[in-house]
This record gives sequence, structure tokens and C-alpha cells, in this order.
Amino acid sequence: MKRILTLALVSLVLTSCGITTSLYYWGGVQYGATAYENLAYLNYDKQTPESICKLICTYEDIVSNPGGIRKMPPPGICAEYGYMLLIPENAAIFAEYATAMQRRKFASGEYASVFPEKGKEMLQKEIELYPESAKFIAPLIERLCK
Repeated sequence: MKRILTLALVSLVLTSCGITTSLYYWGGVQYGATAYENLAYLNYDKQTPESICKLICTYEDIVSNPGGIRKMPPPGICAEYGYMLLIPENAAIFAEYATAMQRRKFASGEYASVFPEKGKEMLQKEIELYPESAKFIAPLIERLCK
């Protein structure tokens, strides 16, 4: 009996060590951190037009292809993405600096009209997925989406 218990405990420990799962998909791993972490840091540390385009596309990837155990975007990502799309300069920056592959993520080339619409949609999606965020996101929608 003691042998069976020991064997069961050892097998449980060994099998649990090999499973690495995440609740959410953060855009893959690059350089020991997630793509989201790397690009968000780069964008806020040394913001360039290219970093804005990469971050917008990373947000789009995370929101469009949710992974992880929960199969939904991580908390706050829809809000961050929505806010970024609502910044008017970002549409102009994306139109000028995005690569052809980055542009394909959006059906229309009319970024000045697509980004604000999608930005509001993302803020509302944040509330839909995480109702507790309504207290913070609803005032943003009122101020930014007039």
C-alpha cells in the first residue's frame, strides 16, 4: 500500500511539472516575455510610429485569437486596445507607417473612420467580458466616444 501511495504521489508530481498552461493568450513568447509585454514596454519607453503599429496589431491578434484556458482576451486588453484606437493620431500613424501585412488585419484602409468605431466596440467588449470594469470604462466611453 505504501508503495502504491508513493508511486501515485511521484507520478502526480512529475505529470504536473510538464503542464504549462496559461489562463490567457498574450501574443506568444519572445525573448523570455510575452509579445504584449515586450511591445507595450517598447511603445511606452521609446514610442515610435513602428512600435504603435506593432502594438495595435498585437492587440488585434490577442483579441481576435483568444487562447489560454479561458479562450477569451485577458482582462484590460480590450480596454487598452480600444483606447489606443481612439487616439486620433494613431489612425494617421497606422495609415502611413504600417506594413502591408499589418494593414491586412483591417478590412478597410479608412483607418480614420474604422479605428474610432472599433475603439468604442473594444471598450464595450471589455465591459461585456468583465462587467466589473463598467465603473471605469463607462465614463471613458462617455468622454472619448462623443
